[in-house]
Amino acid sequence: MHRTLCSRSSTAVVRRVVAGVERARVVASIPTRATASAVRRASRAQFRGIARSASATAEAPSDAPRASEPHAATVWKAAIDFKFVRDNAEAVQKNAGVRRVDVNVAEVVAKYEALNALSFKCDEIREKRNANAKSMKGKMEKETRDALIAEGKALKDSLAELEVELATLENELQTMAQRLPNLTHPDVPVGGEENATVVAEVGSQRAFTFPVQNHVDIGEKLGMFDFETGSKVSGSRFVYLTGVGAMLELALINWAFAKVLSKGFKPMMVPDMVRSSVVEKCGFQPRAENTQVYSIENSDLCMAGTAELLLGGVYMDEVVEESQLPIKMAAFSHCFRTEAGAAGAQTRGMYRLHQFSKVEMFVVATPEQSDAIHQELKDIEIEMFQELGFHFKVLDMPTEDLGAPAYRKFDVEAWMPALERYGEISSASNCTDYQARRLNIKYRPNPVDGKKQPLVHCHTLNATACAIPRMIVTILENFQQEDGSVVVPEPLRPYLGGMDVLRPEA
Repeated sequence: MHRTLCSRSSTAVVRRVVAGVERARVVASIPTRATASAVRRASRAQFRGIARSASATAEAPSDAPRASEPHAATVWKAAIDFKFVRDNAEAVQKNAGVRRVDVNVAEVVAKYEALNALSFKCDEIREKRNANAKSMKGKMEKETRDALIAEGKALKDSLAELEVELATLENELQTMAQRLPNLTHPDVPVGGEENATVVAEVGSQRAFTFPVQNHVDIGEKLGMFDFETGSKVSGSRFVYLTGVGAMLELALINWAFAKVLSKGFKPMMVPDMVRSSVVEKCGFQPRAENTQVYSIENSDLCMAGTAELLLGGVYMDEVVEESQLPIKMAAFSHCFRTEAGAAGAQTRGMYRLHQFSKVEMFVVATPEQSDAIHQELKDIEIEMFQELGFHFKVLDMPTEDLGAPAYRKFDVEAWMPALERYGEISSASNCTDYQARRLNIKYRPNPVDGKKQPLVHCHTLNATACAIPRMIVTILENFQQEDGSVVVPEPLRPYLGGMDVLRPEA
């Protein structure tokens, strides 16, 4: 039996919690009317800061600030359902705990209640100001008018101070609440990577009759890699793909695009740079101590670590019609990652690079569609890797391995003979409305009985169609021959001019 988010006695509660999020149609609004001028008075310098969003890594960095510590200012607001958090605080805290996210839900709720109280106080003063203004209409003694004017000025000054406090409080609430991870599918295993559940296994390990070579040695004999020049020109963990290496990358890209095209995805080529605010809204930390994101100095731009960020931004701040959904997009992009903290044998060669190419799938859907689409994305990955002849496992990843946006994530791990282990080659995540609430992506449901329906936040999903370096690793190590050649998987041959074997250079 799969391990679930909580014990048997509390599973029903969590299922209701998750269902509540899925049914949520309109985010709870915070009753604040802080004027633009009051926000500006709250210190322009303070509001230039960048929010610390929830971590996209499996575990929050040890030096991440606790919810009780001072907060950086936010420059954008997430449409977080604070009423839901307040009404389900215990379940939300437990969910953060099993995902190893350091956030104090009780403090979030307390801050939300304080914000409501302060907002109510501001409303009371506004009512008094309105009453004061009305009372000055008509003729009256100068002494009486002067007293009313003085009272009005005092009310105005008092309101201005409270609105600054209100803006600061709302900023603190956002900074704290943006660390909350998404809720978790009830069937997701609890714990670390070792607790992943195998949901499918395809093929079997190849029995070699000769000593297995690693992909670096194979590729260098084939004239595919030039790590020496990559290191000389760009630094460690960069590579030049040369000869059949360059051809194989292009073949993989074209094969992957042909496949996703046949599945109804719109192909796209996207920029390599993305605004840091978009990175944050997608659930990553561009300025965290152990970030995987390269930030560009003296700008608000980052080098994109995945096309997910660029595709997520396509419908940012937009409303689509229900009839348009699901929207399926697929993009080729270069990906840039610091690989901070990465170490071990798997860092040698192509397994972990600072720059690599990838074809990514991204879907914008309704809440009712997202679960089935998640299964569809997983099935597309299985179909692709099965066609290539890989031996691999599909894993339902546990709570501590989920990035902040993921409600559920399936990883595909292929057998890599030289490493003598399975290595991740793709993943598929359902992020439900987590990213959409931050990116402000909504749809308008179809009319009911001719009546217009309120806007609803979309669900977003992403999946890897083809991560080029690890696909090359898997091909070279699994299809190597004793003479140093490598058999080309049949689906790739048309994209290599009919080449069926890669042979060592003379």
